[in-house]
Amino acid sequence: MSIAAILVAAVAPALLADPRQEARALELDREIRCVQCQNEPIAQSTADIAGDMRVLVRERIAAGDSDAEIRAFFRERYGDFVLFRPPLDGRTLVLWVTPALLLGGGLLAVLSSRRRKGESGAALGPEESER
Repeated sequence: MSIAAILVAAVAPALLADPRQEARALELDREIRCVQCQNEPIAQSTADIAGDMRVLVRERIAAGDSDAEIRAFFRERYGDFVLFRPPLDGRTLVLWVTPALLLGGGLLAVLSSRRRKGESGAALGPEESER
């Protein structure tokens, strides 16, 4: 047996018997962020906590929880950060609105800068333009 196969076997949780449930678990594993690695889904992380989180996903699926209930469980336990797509509500509104505000502010800055350059370029007299 190769070393890679041993590592995969050690990290991978027990598969669910129902292929549909396992597919749900794999999808949820890609949506939930590893709290240790922070920029990896638990599906790709090799951290011990990510393995525990994958096991929790499968246990909750086997218990009959819906995907929304499982996301809510992890969100309640670890906060909004644990979900790659946090829900839009009062607490996460800043996460969703900030990129649009920054983009709009940058666009306004560029337009006002161009406008000022156009106004200052037209105000130059013949002596100033020779410099």
